[in-house]
Amino acid sequence: MIAEIWVEKYRPKTLDEVVGQEEVVQRLKSYVERKNIPHLLFAGPPGTGKTASAIALARDLFGENWRDNFVEMNASDERGIDVVRHKIKEFARTAPIGDAPFKIIFLDEADALTADAQAALRRTMEMYSKTCRFILSCNYVSRIIEPIQSRCAVFKFRPIPAEAMKKRLLEICKKENIKIADDGLEALIYIANGDFRKAINALQGAAAFGEVIDAEAIYQITATARPEELAKLLNLALSGNFMEAREMLDKMMIEYGMSGEDIVSQLFREIVSSTMDEKMKVLLIDKLGEIDFRLTEGAHERIQLDAYLAYLSTLSKKKV
Repeated sequence: MIAEIWVEKYRPKTLDEVVGQEEVVQRLKSYVERKNIPHLLFAGPPGTGKTASAIALARDLFGENWRDNFVEMNASDERGIDVVRHKIKEFARTAPIGDAPFKIIFLDEADALTADAQAALRRTMEMYSKTCRFILSCNYVSRIIEPIQSRCAVFKFRPIPAEAMKKRLLEICKKENIKIADDGLEALIYIANGDFRKAINALQGAAAFGEVIDAEAIYQITATARPEELAKLLNLALSGNFMEAREMLDKMMIEYGMSGEDIVSQLFREIVSSTMDEKMKVLLIDKLGEIDFRLTEGAHERIQLDAYLAYLSTLSKKKV
């Protein structure tokens, strides 16, 4: 038996199988009932079902022969104006196969297209609307030019809710004969942070560790620190124990293999969800944003993270 990637194995085959996007699914189903769709724009974070919804829509519309009238292209591979003038235009201008009323071009990561390519795409969408419909997918709708946005029905995909993700993950565990502990399931929800693709990949990776998947396996396979470890790091620094906090930071980066950006991202989540005073949260997040900017600009991650811990230690001294 050939081993399968679970993300592909459990990709929704119909719109009914799409998880956590009930409002989007209901609107798309109404298009399927009418056998007609406008140009669509799917926007939202990664791993929330944009590509899955586009393929499921094509399956529901065209049935078994959906591949004959559906083409998927990734705009981040070829992002210049030539791909619009040649590849996309050539497919769009040909008539649909069989009794299908139109073809569908699914353009993934459309926000990677250059401004010139998007301008050329705008005209192509108008000229061949009788024979072809476009579904554009992007993470940031603000990077799509206004003329294209106005020609599309915009669908905003939200991060997958924890309950919906939990229910589907348990279904996958049952089908794969995997035992997962409660803390393992909670750890999966935490590391995924609304990204279903990340959760399924982590589950498949952890399944190779042992018979029962627990939180330790999840954090280890994803190179993620536990939330309680981040909370302890913050408390140590805020209580003035700079060297002890620094040693703990060393341990996280070496044992888990975490980068500076990973630490900053997790610290942000921990500060927001903590029970500390709101004014203190404002101070910590303001300084953390500055550290994040410096790391983005290429600053040394160890020096910047140590500087942040030092700043937290000075706050405790000011209190004293």
